[in-house]
Amino acid sequence: ITKKGKGFKPAEEAATEWHAPGKFDVETGEKIKVIQIDQPPLFQDVFGHTLLELARENEKIVGVTPAMPTGCSMTYMMHEMPNRAFDVGIAEGHAVTFSAGMAKAGLMPFCNIYSSFMQRGYDNVIHDVAIQNLNMVICLDRAGLVGADGATHHGAFDLAAFRVVPNLTIASPINESQLRKLMYTAQLPDKGPFMIRYPRGKGEQKDWHCPFEEIPVGKGEILNDGDGIAVLTVGPIGNTVAKAIKELQEEGFHPAHYNMIFVKPLDEDLLREVGKKFRRILTGEDGVKNGGLGSAVTEFFNDSDIPVMVKRLGLPDKFVEHGTPEELYKLCGLDKDSIKQEIKNQYNKL
Repeated sequence: ITKKGKGFKPAEEAATEWHAPGKFDVETGEKIKVIQIDQPPLFQDVFGHTLLELARENEKIVGVTPAMPTGCSMTYMMHEMPNRAFDVGIAEGHAVTFSAGMAKAGLMPFCNIYSSFMQRGYDNVIHDVAIQNLNMVICLDRAGLVGADGATHHGAFDLAAFRVVPNLTIASPINESQLRKLMYTAQLPDKGPFMIRYPRGKGEQKDWHCPFEEIPVGKGEILNDGDGIAVLTVGPIGNTVAKAIKELQEEGFHPAHYNMIFVKPLDEDLLREVGKKFRRILTGEDGVKNGGLGSAVTEFFNDSDIPVMVKRLGLPDKFVEHGTPEELYKLCGLDKDSIKQEIKNQYNKL
């Protein structure tokens, strides 16, 4: 039997708390705190508080997580509703199938699994959820680059892996309030299997607690109108692109920016309008670019005989190693300055 924290008394006494403690004094066990003033909340806490709020309103909602209740913040629901939230242990496939069984019985499961760990539940999603077209929500925590845990923990492959599965809806919010709205939308009747992916850590919004509002499935939004180049993004990388565009506007460049929100189904009406107005399109995502949003957009334009050039930005075809998220996104060309330069490159090709 694995005993977490073996050999270090503070960790033996509080194994979960010491699973990922950050910096600490090895002699005293005192954790070295990083002072952060007036910061946005963690996406994980937004998920946890929103799930509890929804569960108070919808008695059919249940929570399921495979040994990550603290990490994904399902503990809020577990403390208030212990009979409706379940930690099934390190068994991702079982977590999916267990959730599917409850969905088949008429409940509304929110199954929260880290993106990289969901690879272990891929078969279960296809056979036990998607084929049956069950109404349930799969939340993929830690999507994108997570930093210090390295290649085994980066949520790099989810969009490419699940985009090909029929019946799935796949969304990635740009910020915390959009996560709330997507969670609300996903638990409404007859939405089918609904997958929501979001990153580890803090987002952009300090004031995130917005009223619940349904987001039309498969519909994106325009964040910034422009000319010459259109940038299509999904997920929180849209915030990086927005900052890059703001600086570019001061230099005389005015690219348009669209937040797709959904990778499946794509907003085909929006894409047709973009294809009519722009000849060069840049896509951005925090997953592997092979098979993700950029590939989906390219396939759509090709199949629709719309003659546009698509440049894809995303994670490269290699395993990304350890580092801070900021260091790694820069290494992958997904930081603000790299995106600015790529947009300029596209303007030079007009």
